[in-house]
Amino acid sequence: MPRAFIGVGSNIDPENNIMQAVGMLAAKTCVTAISTFYLNPAEERPDQPDFINGVVEIVTDLPPDELKQSLLWIEEQLGRSRTADKYASRTIDLDILVYDDQIINPASHSEIRAFEAIPLRELAPELVIPHFTECNMQPLMEYTRLLRADLAQS
Repeated sequence: MPRAFIGVGSNIDPENNIMQAVGMLAAKTCVTAISTFYLNPAEERPDQPDFINGVVEIVTDLPPDELKQSLLWIEEQLGRSRTADKYASRTIDLDILVYDDQIINPASHSEIRAFEAIPLRELAPELVIPHFTECNMQPLMEYTRLLRADLAQS
C-alpha cells in the first residue's frame, strides 16, 4: 500500500483543530507516524495568529485524487472556508506533500516550505527534499506528545 505524508496546519484554535483532523484522518487511513509540530508566524501576515504545523505519515489504498477529496472533506467538517486570499487564517489546512515517494507541491506555492520540509525530513530522512524557504519555527514538544498519545488511544 502506498504511503503518503500529509502537511497539517492551523492558526484558528490550532490545538483542537489539529487533534480533530488527525483523528478524522486516522478514521479514514492508517496513520503510522506524527512529526514534531512547530509554532511559526503566519506567512505574509504578521498581524495574524501564529500557525501550528507538522506532518503526518499515513498508509492508504486511496489514490491521490481520492485522498485529496478526503482531506477536503475533513477541512470542510472542521469549518475551513476557502477564499481567494491564500494567506487567510484557517481552522485546518491539509496538503498531500508526498505520495508514494513522489513530492507533490500544493498549487498555492512553487517550493516546499520549512514548516513542511523539516517535519517531513524527520519522518522520511531518505527523501530528497528540494530547496525550501526558511521560517522562524519553535518546536512544540508537549503538544506533539499529546497528539501522539491521542492517536495511540484510538
